[in-house]
Amino acid sequence: MRDLSRRQVLGLGGALGLLAATGLSTAAALSRRPAVTGAELRSAVPLPPAFQVPLPLPAVLKPVAPGRYEITQRVAEVEILPGIRTPMWTYGGTFPGPTIESRRGRPITVTHRNELPVPTVVHLHGGRTPADSDGYPTDLVLPGDWAADHHAMPDPRAVRTHLTRDYTFPLDQRSALLWYHDHRMDFTAPAIWRGLAGLHVVRDDAEDALGLPSGPRELPLMIADRAFTADGGLDYPSLDGTLRERPGVRDSFLGGVLGDVILVNGAPWPVHEADAARYRLRVLNASNARHYELEAVTDDGRRLDLVQIGADQGLLAAPVSHGSLPIAPAERYDLVVDFTGLPVGSRVRLVNRLGSGRTGEVMAFRIARTARDDSRIPPVLSTDLPSWDHPVRVREFSFRAGRLPGGGHGWLVGGLPFDPARADVTVRLGDVEVWRLVADVHHPVHLHLAGFRVLSRGGRPPRPHDAGLKDTVSLRPGEAVEIITRFDGYRGRFLFHCHNAEHEDMGMMANLEVT
Repeated sequence: MRDLSRRQVLGLGGALGLLAATGLSTAAALSRRPAVTGAELRSAVPLPPAFQVPLPLPAVLKPVAPGRYEITQRVAEVEILPGIRTPMWTYGGTFPGPTIESRRGRPITVTHRNELPVPTVVHLHGGRTPADSDGYPTDLVLPGDWAADHHAMPDPRAVRTHLTRDYTFPLDQRSALLWYHDHRMDFTAPAIWRGLAGLHVVRDDAEDALGLPSGPRELPLMIADRAFTADGGLDYPSLDGTLRERPGVRDSFLGGVLGDVILVNGAPWPVHEADAARYRLRVLNASNARHYELEAVTDDGRRLDLVQIGADQGLLAAPVSHGSLPIAPAERYDLVVDFTGLPVGSRVRLVNRLGSGRTGEVMAFRIARTARDDSRIPPVLSTDLPSWDHPVRVREFSFRAGRLPGGGHGWLVGGLPFDPARADVTVRLGDVEVWRLVADVHHPVHLHLAGFRVLSRGGRPPRPHDAGLKDTVSLRPGEAVEIITRFDGYRGRFLFHCHNAEHEDMGMMANLEVT
C-alpha cells in the first residue's frame, strides 16, 4: 500500500470527488447518481461491432478424483477480440477460468499450481470457508523462483507455500453462484484484470425441484470491462507492469480503473441465439470498479421484466420483478427473463443505463426459434433464509478516503489503512451483530465468511434489489447502510473490504477475528 498526496485524494473518483472536500450533501450526491468511480482507459486497437461474437460458456471443470480438482495458473494467449491473441494470466488457460459445479454439503478440494511469475492467493468469493482456505491476502502461493520474504508485508500469521496449495471448501451453505479470484496483497486489482477469475456454482436438491429454467436455458454471465493496447494486449495503469515490486496505479486512476470494452464470459458485446422461452441468467459483475444498471430491451423499445430469484448467497424467499437492476462490482443476481411470444428473428439487448456510448451496451439475445417451455417461476422459492434478531451489538464503519496516521492519505476503513497484524474487529462464534456502513463515494463492501441481510439504506427500508441473503452491498455516495449477520461456521481470521479492487489494493480492508 502507498500513501496518497492530498492532490491525489481530491481527484479520487473522477466525477464523484470527495463529499468532505467538496461540501456536497448526501442528498445532492444521491440525486446526481454518478455513473462512474474512477477513470476510463481507451483502447488503442480497433474494436469489433457489437452483437457479432457468439456468447461463450465457460467449460465445467472435471474432477481428477471424487471431490478433488486441479487448476494450473499460467500465462496463456486468449482470443478476446476476434482474430487477436491477448496474453493473459489464467486459471487453466482460459478466461474466465473453468467453472466448478458442486453440491451443497459435499466438500471439495481444489489444488492450485502457480506457474505465473508472481505470487498468488485464491479466494472463493461467497464461500463459507475455513480461514486456512479463505484466501487471506498474505497466504501466498509462491512461484518457484520467489523468495519467501520478497516484497511481503510483515505478517507473522501468514502461511506461504511454494508452487501449490490445497484449498478445501466444505460447501456447507445454500445453493448459489460464487466466484473465485486472485486476492494477493496489494495486487488483487491488476491480477483480476489480467484474467484470474472464474465461476463456482453450488447446487442442491431443493433448488433442482423448483422447475426453474435449466440446461441450455441457464446461462452464467460474467460481466467485466477491459481496455486493449494497440497490439491487442490488456491495458492497465500499473506503476509496475511486472506486478513484482511496486503496487498501485497512476494518479488519475486512484478512484478505480474502467475499461471501454464490455466483456461477457470473456467476449466483447456478445450475442446468444435463444429460444422463445424463459431463461435463467446468473449474472456476476466481475469488473474492478464499474457499476452497471441492467435493462433488457427489445428492438422496438419494450422493456422486459428482470425477475430476480436469487442474490449473492442464493435464492430469495419469493421472486422480485425489476424494470432495471443496479449491480456493483462482485455482486451477483439470479434472474429469469421471459422471451416467450417474441417473434423469431427479433432481438433483445441487455443494456447498461450507467454507460455511455459503447459501454451502454452489454450483450444481445437473438430469438432463433420457438420451443416448448416447461419451466416455471414458483411463488415460493426458498424457506431456509435465516431470520436473525437480538443482536448483541451494533458497530459502525466508515469507508472513506482520509489521512493516514503517519501522514499522507489513502482509502481507509474506520480511519485506518489495512494492517494484517492488527485485529480490527473481534466477534464470538455465533454472535448476531448489526453493522452500519458509511461511505463517501461508491464502495461495494464485501464480508468474508458470513452472508447478511440489508436492514436499511439511509434510515429508510432497503431497496427491492437488496432482497435475500448477500455478501456484497453497494454503498452509494454519502450513504449509510445497515446490515445484520450471524458469525457462524468457523473460527479464525477473515476480512471485510471494499470490492472496488483498486480501493482494496490501496488499503480499504479490515481484519475480522472470529473466536
